[in-house]
Amino acid sequence: MGILHIDLNCDLGEYESLSDGHADATIMPYISSCNIACGGHAGNEEVMAQSVQWAKHNQLRIGAHPSFPDRENFGRHKIDLSDTALKHSLAHQLTALKAVCDAHNVAMSYVKPHGALYNLAADDLSLSMLLIEVIHDINPHLALMGLAHSVMQSAAAKTHTHFIAEAFIDRRYTSDLRLQPRTIQGAVIDDFEAQAEQALALAQGRAIPSDEGQPLNITCQSLCLHGDTPNAAEAAQLLNQLFIQNNIQIHA
Repeated sequence: MGILHIDLNCDLGEYESLSDGHADATIMPYISSCNIACGGHAGNEEVMAQSVQWAKHNQLRIGAHPSFPDRENFGRHKIDLSDTALKHSLAHQLTALKAVCDAHNVAMSYVKPHGALYNLAADDLSLSMLLIEVIHDINPHLALMGLAHSVMQSAAAKTHTHFIAEAFIDRRYTSDLRLQPRTIQGAVIDDFEAQAEQALALAQGRAIPSDEGQPLNITCQSLCLHGDTPNAAEAAQLLNQLFIQNNIQIHA
């Protein structure tokens, strides 16, 4: 087998005080893309600036990580908003991070929705199209990162939007290639050995087991490790080493 390539991304900037960014700083040297919270579920202008500076130093591809405007529930609950209100909120979030990126002379390359927005868009064409409309209004060249084999991917194809198909290192999948709800015990994979096994299989194009043990084949270009997963910094370093040992290059 020749050299393989995979993007390793992480959701970062999900804190409020600059002094709480230590974990992010220790993760960044081992990944290739970072999804920076832009005020919807977490983060603020100062944290965005710190995250962008660190990402620039580590030569990472930068993506916006917008969500429903729901800081109380960390963006993990659906919020009933009109299309107009949701578009306004998303545009405000993307514009905020883009301004920070522009100020630091780096590109904002893609958008990856967060939490409930991500999970709903995976099966809701109208929501995916709304998200893409906002993205195109900000910059038609921005890519959309989303769940592999989802409606988001179909919507991107319909609108000629570059799509980055994503799979998850630290989440269990159901047999229909969707993420198992976090409310179910075991949905988040905390054990590093299990994370490593799933990450290597995904990067090498091998099947992974569903929550019921069925083999799932997922075609992806990027793998996500959640920054708020326990021991995420250590996991990022070990995953980086694992990929190198298996002739897999990490880059965006």
